[in-house]
Amino acid sequence: GELLLRGAPARFADTRAAEAAGVSIIHQELNLVEELSAAANIFLGRELRTRWGLLDEAAMRRQAAALLAELECEAPVDCPVGRLRVGDQQLVEIAKALSLATDILIMDEPTSALTESEVERLYRVIDRLRARGVTILYISHKMTEIFRLADRITVLRDGKLVQTLERSAANPTMLAHLMVGREIET
Repeated sequence: GELLLRGAPARFADTRAAEAAGVSIIHQELNLVEELSAAANIFLGRELRTRWGLLDEAAMRRQAAALLAELECEAPVDCPVGRLRVGDQQLVEIAKALSLATDILIMDEPTSALTESEVERLYRVIDRLRARGVTILYISHKMTEIFRLADRITVLRDGKLVQTLERSAANPTMLAHLMVGREIET
């Protein structure tokens, strides 16, 4: 296949190149260092520095707090992320992506380990990101999520494109058929 970014073909040598182009991914398995604070995880590998080259801990804490507040996350920025609930850990991942000025955010099965209230919070966050113009590629097999969040739905099977359709033209039965390649009895 071909990836077009702002209308031009794009290839990325690595994750940093994708992030520099405004593309971030939040994997189903979170990519956090549990012993580090939320602020340290958000800026890991891109730490803010003072004009003397020292770590600017205060600036990182301030920016991390602002990002987490925007995401309805009340987790303390100095708390090791391993002590946070899974829903808050996921919001730390989203804050990390937002700190990169992400234009395209790929979310792989983001609700798999969330409570119902955390899912609702994630939906509100997604709605706000969309309103800001962030494109979200949301990977899920849960029909309620698909029909709640999607504008367009793309079905892949065995690594191949099956079909892309507008949400208004789809229904759960049709999607199930496209996903498995045959009619589903029940």
